[in-house]
Amino acid sequence: MRAGILDAMSERPAGPRLLGMPSAADAIELKHLRAFAAVADELNFSRAANRLFVSQPALSRQIKALEQLIGCQLLRRSTHRVELTLAGEALLGATLPLLSDMDDAIALTRSVGGEVNARVTQLWNSVAEDGGDGLAAMREAFEALNAQLPVPEGTVVRPVQTDGVSSLVVAPGPGHRPSVLHLHGGGYIAGSAFGYRPLAGALAAATGTAVLVPDYRLAPEHPFPAALEDALRAYRWLLGQGTDPERLTVSGDSAGGGLAVSLLLKLKEEGLPQPGKAVLLCPAVDVVDPPDGGTPVARWFSLYVRDHPPTDPLLNVFAGDLSGLPPLLVQSGTEDVTLPETRRFVDQARAQGLDVRFDLYPVSTHVFHLFWSFLPEAADALEQVAGFLGADEGGSAAEAG
Repeated sequence: MRAGILDAMSERPAGPRLLGMPSAADAIELKHLRAFAAVADELNFSRAANRLFVSQPALSRQIKALEQLIGCQLLRRSTHRVELTLAGEALLGATLPLLSDMDDAIALTRSVGGEVNARVTQLWNSVAEDGGDGLAAMREAFEALNAQLPVPEGTVVRPVQTDGVSSLVVAPGPGHRPSVLHLHGGGYIAGSAFGYRPLAGALAAATGTAVLVPDYRLAPEHPFPAALEDALRAYRWLLGQGTDPERLTVSGDSAGGGLAVSLLLKLKEEGLPQPGKAVLLCPAVDVVDPPDGGTPVARWFSLYVRDHPPTDPLLNVFAGDLSGLPPLLVQSGTEDVTLPETRRFVDQARAQGLDVRFDLYPVSTHVFHLFWSFLPEAADALEQVAGFLGADEGGSAAEAG
């Protein structure tokens, strides 16, 4: 997804270069240059050491190491004074702008990082705030969140009826047949295929294949098992398109991730062929007893569960036998609200013999993939999804940090 940026970088004209100079030693570190700049500014080792909050012997060792790495004397020391050599003056002239640029780069990165986090938080907060006035307001706020996100350029969207379920095929261009069934999030009470065009489009662009997004029925008007029945109809429709099941993928985010697992268990129960792989993005898999029991999310799930027996494995996937399901890629953020139940699910799946790859990203927002257009971790995660779907069977079972 970042090919355009990389291409632009490769075409950028090279800046001026000094000829005949060997490259700097790999062992030279930023701390060496900062130590040298402080001594050159103070012309006094004691004051420079106090400024850097290091001992004077430690500072002396850093300067000596730098001189050894460069191969020439930078400072002349005597009992009463410290002076720069000509080589030292040359290095100082080049070092000060470098250190200044480094400080500016760090400040800019921290600023941008803070702005990105603030933007994501603001977007999700708008759902919580605007959706606090009831179910209709919640649904409208969730659609408004997705409406602020871009659909990748060149995306082609067309409506289809998948065995009676209204759906959208979201493709990276014309002529693509869907091979990914994506079940959207929204706590089983909100979300739509239309609203999920940005994420489905990003998934299609990353994987190079079309994505089928069914408009499954929502609670409380249609509690369990309505959403599962619609997901099954959409999958049966995909099977009817003549695609080899091994080339199909079932994916889902948040509540859609939990629904994806329920669908895989339902396929097993019905004796239908499993897809080749499955992808779960920040999945909410515990709808019966969510860890955040007093929150609005738990109340949404209760509208979906209603009075259905919590021991039904198609509803409570922790009560199910996960053996025989396809290889899984599970992605989550280090501070995602669903991470505890996600870890529990991954542990259970591995214990029952599943091939599970579990990737963690240093983000705090739920379903960070939604923000692929400005959040680098989201773009990276989608690239990993593409790699997983394109990899040979039997992916890694390692957990990435």
